[in-house]
Amino acid sequence: MKFIDLIKLKVKAGKGGDGIIAFRRELYVPKGGPSGGDGGNGGSVVFVGDEGLNTLLDLRKTREITAKAGENGKPKNMHGKNGTSVLIKVPLGTIVKNAKTNEVIADIIKHKQEAVIAKGGIGGRGNAKFASSTNRVPKISENGTLGEEFEIICELKLLANAGLIGLPNAGKSTFLSVVSAAKPVIADYPFTTLDPQLAVVKVHDDSFVIADLPGLIAGASDGKGLGLQFLKHIERCQVLVHMIDVSDNSSDHFLTYQLIIQELSKYNKNILKKPEIIVANKIDKISDSSIVKKLEKQLKKPVFAISALNKTDLKPLLEEINRLVKQADIDKEEIAQEMQEHTLYKYQTKDKSELEVVVKKVAAHEWEVTGATIKKMAQKNPLNTHQNILLFQIKLQDLGVFQELRKKGIKKGDSVKIFNYDMIWEEEN
Repeated sequence: MKFIDLIKLKVKAGKGGDGIIAFRRELYVPKGGPSGGDGGNGGSVVFVGDEGLNTLLDLRKTREITAKAGENGKPKNMHGKNGTSVLIKVPLGTIVKNAKTNEVIADIIKHKQEAVIAKGGIGGRGNAKFASSTNRVPKISENGTLGEEFEIICELKLLANAGLIGLPNAGKSTFLSVVSAAKPVIADYPFTTLDPQLAVVKVHDDSFVIADLPGLIAGASDGKGLGLQFLKHIERCQVLVHMIDVSDNSSDHFLTYQLIIQELSKYNKNILKKPEIIVANKIDKISDSSIVKKLEKQLKKPVFAISALNKTDLKPLLEEINRLVKQADIDKEEIAQEMQEHTLYKYQTKDKSELEVVVKKVAAHEWEVTGATIKKMAQKNPLNTHQNILLFQIKLQDLGVFQELRKKGIKKGDSVKIFNYDMIWEEEN
């Protein structure tokens, strides 16, 4: 199955239903009061973490995810039905970003974790909600607001306890195949592993997830080879298992190790803070064990000498990986307890222009009022009754629109376009 870890698509939440204007029409009630119901809320686009998935393949052919709109209100104070939200299952480790601003909307790391990606619009109020002691017969209603709509980027960073790193042909895939039920493609040429492989390894009564990540080369942090495409997956691993092929006597194995460390450091220095296990693989092909001792001396760290192909000395290595993974879990729980309330990401729009009300002259005797605040207000307030028109004008006055038009020199008879409405300025200067 093809591994997919980056998807771009559009999400569109449902519009809120419109409130309506209605009055009671019942026998023996000649002048019934207002009874227009509210519109239902629009459905949202919600992503749900699913531990059974390990790729974004299901979203590959999806161009747009759309939730249903809320129903309009009904007479007799009946509320419109809320729109149905769309639940999309994604693998654990999925990060969702706003494609335009690159802001993180959600980071899904737990099974059944739900994240609202695009929030549905709010239903408009019917005229029953506008009744008051001074206005017993309100002919005012609101339209529902639009749901959020934008493009997102879904990026999958594998959630593995341990990550196998090393140069191509270090024997990582062979190791994975003998310690788990995984069946990666194995061959003696660079980049046999083109897609990350995940597998579950059992050690006594415990188990951990290990990822075989494609081999790194010099310049990987600059995008060479498979480069940045897979370096990002290493960020999620709790323990690094650094595998080195010691079968080639002509190679400088210490330099090989330093090469990988250099690429990791250039990409993200925090990766080097993770627990690391050094593995000298393919010892079945060497006759001089001093090669491993020399490497230990240079690294000043213990080195596990194994033969993945012959399954030699794998047990001590697996037990050490398991020990470090369990320790990392304990450290993680302690940090979580110290931070009782911690939100990884909160989606907030930082574009200040969206809060502005812009008044500008577009041509002789023609003006235009724009801005997200105006747009939202105009969408919410239908100009279908005299009272709604009066309410709309009051809101424009409160926003300082009329004052700004006067300041810029508007004349009687000039046209003013506000959202989809065209109006004529009647005031004398």
